[in-house]
Amino acid sequence: MNKTSQSKVILMMAGGTGGHVFPALAVAHSLAGQGYEIHWLGTERGIESELVPKNGFTLHTIDIAGLRGKGKLGLLAAPVRIFKAVRQSLAVIKKLKPRAVVGLGGYATGPGGIAAWLKGIPLLVHEQNACAGMTNRILQKFARCTMQAFPGALPGALVTGNPVRNEVLALPAPELREAHNGKLRVLVVGGSLGAVALNQTVFEAMSLLPDAERPQLIHQAGKRNIDELSAQYQDAGIDADVTAFIDDMAAAYVWADLIVCRSGALTVSEIAAAGCAAIFVPFPFAVDDHQTANARYLQSAGAALIRQQNELSADWLAGQWRYFSDNKQALRDMAVTARSLAMTHATEMVTEQVRRFADEQ
Repeated sequence: MNKTSQSKVILMMAGGTGGHVFPALAVAHSLAGQGYEIHWLGTERGIESELVPKNGFTLHTIDIAGLRGKGKLGLLAAPVRIFKAVRQSLAVIKKLKPRAVVGLGGYATGPGGIAAWLKGIPLLVHEQNACAGMTNRILQKFARCTMQAFPGALPGALVTGNPVRNEVLALPAPELREAHNGKLRVLVVGGSLGAVALNQTVFEAMSLLPDAERPQLIHQAGKRNIDELSAQYQDAGIDADVTAFIDDMAAAYVWADLIVCRSGALTVSEIAAAGCAAIFVPFPFAVDDHQTANARYLQSAGAALIRQQNELSADWLAGQWRYFSDNKQALRDMAVTARSLAMTHATEMVTEQVRRFADEQ
């Protein structure tokens, strides 16, 4: 391989959660397939420390963490910590000499973005949520290109959608899927760690319904809750497929008539791409309530329902299942609308912008 200084290096920045890392990985693989050498800026504590090397990319770590909720002492120490992280980022950029630096969120994006600007390297920023985070609002002032998944998150930013998995993009449109006449099929997605309040309400809603009115249920409960929840269903004599993790989400999307889940940016984008009807229960402690903003993208078009966690009850949920069991066409219409709102070329659009600025160098 050529020396790093002579090669087409792109420095990706994304970390902390899958919602940042997975879209960045999709773009990274796309760029790698077009001859670019991908490096990654992140932290040792985030999910990127496992996922990035597993995907074959070199991870460079800096020492930075979140600033919110650290108290007065944490805020007083913040300038020193940020200065240190910017210096570490500058060292990485000096070594790699990237043609472009691409930020998709996470703690490393702020210092890394400032370092790119200081070195005169083109900075591109992508916001996954419908409500932009503080870091991206700041970096927009320094970025050569700002992109957003949902309209209105960042003024003047290019709307690209969120990069999602190819297997989801390959699913047939909802109007082309074979209809079924059996029980309502409900998919509950609590995330990798599960959502305790959501899990319990779903179980209680199933308990309220007689067996003949209960939907077929796949309940992804998270690894922390799987044993307890499985025992609850079994003790109550309720037939449910309870699992800690779903390996094939594309197949699960096609199976489901209705999805009950949180509304992280990637979840909303995948549900739109899959063409599914959904009831979103936004995580109530999300920064700036961004999960509600994400869900409104589909809800405002009639493709989904939103129920805040403090308003979610077993009675209400059981009532929705009863209604949709008798009105499957309504779910089909919601699914078709969701699919019409999907931005299915997000990976290509982000890749194109990165190449545009990288190839200028």
